Amino acid sequence: MDQIFEELKAALADRYLLERELGAGGMATVFLAHDPRHNRKVAIKVMHPDLAMLFGPRRFLAEIETTANLQHPHILPLFDSGQVANTVFYVMPYLQGESLRARITREKQLPLADTIRIVSEVASGLDYAHRHGVIHRDIKPDNVLFHDGRALIADFGIALIRSGSDTGIRLTKSGVSLGTPQYMSPEQASGVQDLDPRTDIYSLGAVLYEMLSGQPPFVGPSVQTIVASILSDQPVPLEQKRRSVPRHVSAAVDRALEKLPADRWQTAAEFSDALAGKPGRHGDGWIRGGRAGTWLPWAGAAAVAALALGFGALRVHPRGPAAPPSAGPVRFEVEFDSGVRPTVTPVVRLSPDGRQLFVTGMVGRQEEVLRRRLDQSRMQVVAGAGQGDQGTSNSRPFVSPDGRWLASFRQGKLRKIPVEGGPPIDLAASDWAGGSWGRNGKLVYGRSYNTGLWMVSEGGGDERMISRPDTSKGELGHWWPQILPDGEHVIFTAYRTPIERSTIEVLSLSTGQRKVLFTGGVFGFYVPAGYLIYAAGEAIRAVPFDLKRLSVTGTALSVVDSVAMNPTDGAVAFDVSEDGTLAYMPLSSYVTESNLVFVDRHGRETSAIPASDRYDHPRLSPDGRRIAVDIRSANSAGDVWVFQVGRAGGTRVTAEGGRDFGSEWTPDGRDLIYSSEHPFYDLYRSAADASRPPLPVVTGGFDRYTGGVSADGKLLAFMLSAPTSGSQLWTVPLEDRLHATRYLANGFNLAHPSISPDGHWMAYDSDEGGRVEVYVQSFPDPKVQRYKISPSYGSEPLWTRGGRELVYRQGDSVIAVSLNLPAGRIGQPVALFAGPYPDNPGWTRPRSYDVSSDGERFLMAKLPASRPRPRIAVVINWFDELRSRIGR
Repeated sequence: MDQIFEELKAALADRYLLERELGAGGMATVFLAHDPRHNRKVAIKVMHPDLAMLFGPRRFLAEIETTANLQHPHILPLFDSGQVANTVFYVMPYLQGESLRARITREKQLPLADTIRIVSEVASGLDYAHRHGVIHRDIKPDNVLFHDGRALIADFGIALIRSGSDTGIRLTKSGVSLGTPQYMSPEQASGVQDLDPRTDIYSLGAVLYEMLSGQPPFVGPSVQTIVASILSDQPVPLEQKRRSVPRHVSAAVDRALEKLPADRWQTAAEFSDALAGKPGRHGDGWIRGGRAGTWLPWAGAAAVAALALGFGALRVHPRGPAAPPSAGPVRFEVEFDSGVRPTVTPVVRLSPDGRQLFVTGMVGRQEEVLRRRLDQSRMQVVAGAGQGDQGTSNSRPFVSPDGRWLASFRQGKLRKIPVEGGPPIDLAASDWAGGSWGRNGKLVYGRSYNTGLWMVSEGGGDERMISRPDTSKGELGHWWPQILPDGEHVIFTAYRTPIERSTIEVLSLSTGQRKVLFTGGVFGFYVPAGYLIYAAGEAIRAVPFDLKRLSVTGTALSVVDSVAMNPTDGAVAFDVSEDGTLAYMPLSSYVTESNLVFVDRHGRETSAIPASDRYDHPRLSPDGRRIAVDIRSANSAGDVWVFQVGRAGGTRVTAEGGRDFGSEWTPDGRDLIYSSEHPFYDLYRSAADASRPPLPVVTGGFDRYTGGVSADGKLLAFMLSAPTSGSQLWTVPLEDRLHATRYLANGFNLAHPSISPDGHWMAYDSDEGGRVEVYVQSFPDPKVQRYKISPSYGSEPLWTRGGRELVYRQGDSVIAVSLNLPAGRIGQPVALFAGPYPDNPGWTRPRSYDVSSDGERFLMAKLPASRPRPRIAVVINWFDELRSRIGR
């Protein structure tokens, strides 16, 4: 908390002089300060930043504004509140008296007269608050303070932000532990969201029970035990725990602790009167009728099981139709869980109400769609929404208007999946570029990367094409649609090469007419604040937009300078909810600078290039003296560079405006062959010293990715992406440039082809078995012989030692297998080394490493030893900031 103390001290220097820490609890830390304006001591309570992130400072500050108006002799007043250093604080009087918790700890059981007086004073404050539409939700001995002998209720402001995760388990990486459930009402413990004042009456009854008996009504060795007792058991009557307790007091407490709210005292004033023995209208003669073991209809076994993991989120008690005023932008970050990393295509999605966050992530080898409620602390896998162990990273989910369904792409199908669990429902054929789910029950989506937009109803079975790319104008495909609120128009990206030529357009569903909104952006969509948000380069930009005229009305400005994106498909990792919450993945969570190193078979490293950069696909020249590598920057989607081993400062080989990547050396070391965007990924050949202009090798209507050049330099093996039938392996002669020939296609994704040194075998990886594996097959005729090389996952195979060994990647490891293919003998895989050397599992990704021909030196991209977890930045009330920066 030292950092929070210093930040708070600096931020509030003009109002308060912070002196020292008074104490810390599970939810907040309290500091002593001097208020020079009023010459008084105050206590400043600062919520732990982790909790501010989890539960939302906006909601907290709105509640403070309401509770600050509560003026009652038994409610601790609030002097001030605000936001600082990604958290929130509020200011209250500094009291030197103890808490009720301290007194119970010291005395164990309190005198009856003191107990009735204290509880009556608390009930008086609660009755006042309830009549003003405010529920405390966290009545317990810790929140009852004493000043000059008088009981004061504290923490009206912080109580509301307690989520249902009040289980005592640790919820954040900093170890913040939320309290215990002994004082929660049954409905609150079960996660019922629409609580009313009777929940506070139950809690006050539990506090009174402890004051007289020495312990709460229900105790146990675990949270689960306590919760189960709260929901199903009856407490031992007070008069049996302490014989001096009068029958009417015991009966009043019994009624306060009833399971059903309808059976309790209906107001705090009634409870107080019953304790004082006042007859008449408050039902002083009421005594429990022996319903031990009653089970509430909404508290079945599933509820208890859920409570073992975390309670449901609590909702603000309604105070009238007016929405709480905005508290200004609130920023926090959501970290990926341990062991989860972003996918090749980074996707961030918010539910329309801004309460749910969806991201794609690799969980081990599995690509999954992960859901994180912003009032919870963990990500959960949405079963059936991810791609599984295929290395394709194409799920690209989007959310239904009610937030209950997720649309996703898997195995060539657009499907919808219940976010809370349930079987997926296939809607249409598709495997590309996201979509939009309109409030009219229609879904608009891209069918593949080189087609137009399609539309289908949420019931499926009626898909139809609604747009077609104009190839004469260089359009590759129509991507990333958004159905506008009128249900009649769709905003989409018409993708061109280079990406700066792409246009964001609006399409009429009734007429098919298209209108260009502007050029130079991708991933555009409208937000209700009156702006069009889109990506340009690695930044998010915003421009005023007239929804009625469907036109841009102002100048675009950058609003986020660094955001993750995949230049291969124009996917940009950000979203904005209808209520103005922004979520995005910072570029640093997606792209990390690395160093190029040589690693020997025992894992010993030496530097290959002294400078770090955003390296990918390093390839060692045949003489071992140069390195070709892809480098991406903020101003380039990717170019091929050549460096001398051991030297910084290389030669940029490609500079054509689109993306160039995945280079392979010719055996003489003179040329490089690579994929180049035109707008498909065609294959081009350039001089390694950039002395000659590039020449096409293979072009056409599909994307092509390099594999490897044969040892004699006569053939190039490459992969062709066929959207409807998986990726295929092809070869093309390099000397006379005859037509390319298909080598292998089996309907699955085949990648990273490599021809053996003797020209008789082809190594590659394939996802045909449900996960990516390495295979070797006879060449040029694939029907003669075939071997599976990797027993449990493998990718990116390369030949060494004259074809007597194959090496491949298995996560961070490099595996070697000895081969005697003429004799049909395959050795056992041997792990050579492992380390912070990321692989490239996707079939559209070039190899992540290289190996010398003798198999003794491996060229690897090495990540920094210490790097933070990937994270999502979240900004609540972002529209306020947008309006102040851009205007209208």
